[in-house]
Amino acid sequence: MNYLHIAQNTLDAEKQALEKLSQNLDSNFNEVIDLILKCEGRLVIGGIGKSGLIGKKMVATFASTGTPSFFLHPTEAFHGDLGMLKPIDIVMLISYSGETDDINKLIPSLKNFGNKIIALTGNKRSTLAKHADYILDITVEREVCPNNLAPTTSALITLALGDALAVSLITARNFQPADFAKFHPGGSLGRRLLCRVKDQMQTRLPIATLNTCFTDCLSIMNEGRMGVAIIMEGNELKGIITDGDIRRALTTNGNETLNKVAKELMTSNPKTIHQDCYLSEAEDLMKEKKIHSLVAVDNHNQVVGLIEFSS
Repeated sequence: MNYLHIAQNTLDAEKQALEKLSQNLDSNFNEVIDLILKCEGRLVIGGIGKSGLIGKKMVATFASTGTPSFFLHPTEAFHGDLGMLKPIDIVMLISYSGETDDINKLIPSLKNFGNKIIALTGNKRSTLAKHADYILDITVEREVCPNNLAPTTSALITLALGDALAVSLITARNFQPADFAKFHPGGSLGRRLLCRVKDQMQTRLPIATLNTCFTDCLSIMNEGRMGVAIIMEGNELKGIITDGDIRRALTTNGNETLNKVAKELMTSNPKTIHQDCYLSEAEDLMKEKKIHSLVAVDNHNQVVGLIEFSS
């Protein structure tokens, strides 16, 4: 059996479904975005089964990009979780059929509380659609499942629509990387976006002078453990020697390199970065220039550190 052919047909069908979703978006989408932007509470998302899983992912995206959001399991809502709702919250309910029993049983309570309801459904004539304040259509011609049963294409469409909502809100709020970092302080992402160069730079510097001999340069580079020697004349930065400079010199000059001094090996006018710049800026500059280290300077352009990028 040609599974590659099956996979390609599956992806082609889902691509067509995404194109149709894009074409079918109407003014309801803008109204939903405006509603969420004006919301003084939270965006609460509910769904059962695959719709619930997609809803949880949507919640994670919204919450991390400036739209306070949480997931409400429709079944648990009947056993006390409705107490988490406030009248100022907006409730987004996901049901492809629009006839999911546990979801529709929530509607009277939501109406009583005064919550606005956004329905993500593939059936505009369904119970959910009739009672919703806003409808976003997630209709698909069929599921890519050979039996047209397992939520596949419809799950993808729902996820994509959630991303479209999130990106629209990110743009409307002018949500920037620094804002994103506030909600992701852990791990490498938070480190890059929140930490400054001075928080991570090496301050015990591998310094050599213009006339430091080749072997002493190697010793300084090894002691610094960053594969770099900073070449100084007094307090003035003159250049930098990297492992790459050494390899190129040996390749070009062979044993003659052993007789050279730092000023003959160094790269003059090395790239620098201010110590107060964010780590992400330093890493972006190193990627752009295809280098693995930067000299950090202060307000007086004096060398204060060395920052390294590990890809």
